[in-house]
Amino acid sequence: NYGVLLNKINDLQIVEIPVPTPTAGQVQVQVKATGICGSDVHLWKYGEIGIFPVTQPQLLGHESAGVVTAVSPDVTDLKVGDRVAIEAGIPCSKCHQCMSGRYHLCPTVQFKSTPPYDGLLAKYIIHPSRWLHKLPDNISYEQGALLEPLSVAIAAVERVGATFGRSLLVTGCGPIGLMVLAVAKAIGVSPIIVTDVQPSRLEYAEKMGADYTYQVNPKLSDVDIARDIRALTHESEGVDYSLECTGIESSFRAAIMATRDAGTCCLVGVGKNDQTLPVNNFAMREVDIRGLFRY
Repeated sequence: NYGVLLNKINDLQIVEIPVPTPTAGQVQVQVKATGICGSDVHLWKYGEIGIFPVTQPQLLGHESAGVVTAVSPDVTDLKVGDRVAIEAGIPCSKCHQCMSGRYHLCPTVQFKSTPPYDGLLAKYIIHPSRWLHKLPDNISYEQGALLEPLSVAIAAVERVGATFGRSLLVTGCGPIGLMVLAVAKAIGVSPIIVTDVQPSRLEYAEKMGADYTYQVNPKLSDVDIARDIRALTHESEGVDYSLECTGIESSFRAAIMATRDAGTCCLVGVGKNDQTLPVNNFAMREVDIRGLFRY
């Protein structure tokens, strides 16, 4: 059994680890596909992600799918050979947040690859059967691994309350931004404006159905970028909703200023712990600023 271990900043190793045996309520899974999230890269390059610093060697990876290879005797909902997507968080299922349906905010949630918990970049892992989801035959392991970031995108669109026929700005055409675009398009949000610095990503967004694309010029101020985005909206009033998917401060500022009065802006991407924002701009226009933590 091999895993990808982060020892410290810029120090990754493929190491041999014991094959874990499932105990009560657990299942052993042979991991077939794992996506590399931006948070994994942050942990590797900077030794932290958001408010979570690396404090000890740990396995990376939390976007995974695989096949069940062993089950605890008390597990009845899964069997050997079942193909599953792995939900990376293991909450307590007892606290106020869990009982309110917000188990992602459980104060004791054990989320794979978020320090100090080991991740899923290994050949064999064990996981509670409750947090495994069967894959239909027409979903590949690679697609199954993408269900985790897709969940983030769905949660982001729900967080701002995006609805049919209302306008949306998506800043950043990375995997999360593109999935946000796909989710919003599927529920009839329109028009959808997407931004990025790379033309190739914008071309891909166009193929996925973006109504407008805007290539960000890093030399422009956030005020100018917001003005250009507003020019793409009805009477330049701004978008109803904006989802900031880069975590970059200047992009967050531009997203806020591109949002119409009484609109909603949500920070999806993870950036610096401390950022400077145009407080009077959003406060005096009653723009709601919301956060998003996983799904």
